[in-house]
Amino acid sequence: MSVKIEKINFSGWENSIRLSNGIIDVVATTDIGPRIVRFGFEEDANEFNLDPKTLGLKGGDEFRFYGGHRLWHSPEDRKRTYIPDNDPVDWHEIENGIRLIQKPEKWVNTQKEIDIVLNPNENKVRLVHRITNLGAWPIELSAWTITVLAPEGIEIIPQPNKDTDLLPNRQIVLWPYSKMNDKRVYWGEKYIALKQDPNNRKPFKLGINNQEGWAAYVRGGHLFIKRYYPKENATYPDFGVSFETYTNDWMLEIETLSPLTKLQPGETVEHIEEWELYDGVYVKEIDENIFDDIAKKYCRR
Repeated sequence: MSVKIEKINFSGWENSIRLSNGIIDVVATTDIGPRIVRFGFEEDANEFNLDPKTLGLKGGDEFRFYGGHRLWHSPEDRKRTYIPDNDPVDWHEIENGIRLIQKPEKWVNTQKEIDIVLNPNENKVRLVHRITNLGAWPIELSAWTITVLAPEGIEIIPQPNKDTDLLPNRQIVLWPYSKMNDKRVYWGEKYIALKQDPNNRKPFKLGINNQEGWAAYVRGGHLFIKRYYPKENATYPDFGVSFETYTNDWMLEIETLSPLTKLQPGETVEHIEEWELYDGVYVKEIDENIFDDIAKKYCRR
């Protein structure tokens, strides 16, 4: 097989680029971003969720939650993080993929890039995220990658299992609006599970030091896996977590972070993710034995 790259109109974004290999496809729009707006099996459902009110919109100074997959700065800040990404991005082809290049963010003096590399023969995508300091003095940040997934799925998060003797082995971080008795979250022995519920508008977010470097989302018989490479003993934002997840009534986000990095002028932080997609995987109830089977067959490296 080979990777096909073509320009398409996707949901009103006329300058979108589709990558396909006969199994799966990925669509990134260059009208805004950098942002990936579709990932899925060819001619099948989009695993991502998009805000229908913002489809095809571009330009302007208003911040919009478009959905899909995006690259942000962490720690979260209302001014720095929420810079609108409403302007066109540059792009060019690379081997088996494309590179999206954001125009410089003038106020924060950074520039974002995402390489999207599609495996020619498998249901896998590799993403290389970069943030470059264009300013005149050092800045400290973490590259924060956020994937907005379609509703009514179940997320599976492995808990750390390292034997640390008398010392703790995990950090679980909660936000002020997160309730530990929220019915959408399951605190298991080996896994944390989070259900997306379209009837529950309340937000919920947690973070964890994800030792295994993966999380999975099962929906409609499809299994989406996001992988990354957490670094032991590195310093991470938000009390030291490399993995975060958020849900409300219209979506669920799987989020990964690079270590906090002090960038000198001209320096770049890089953060890699790998996505996989499988068919014929069903989870109808919370069951750690089922989670174990899925982890052993698909998720563990």
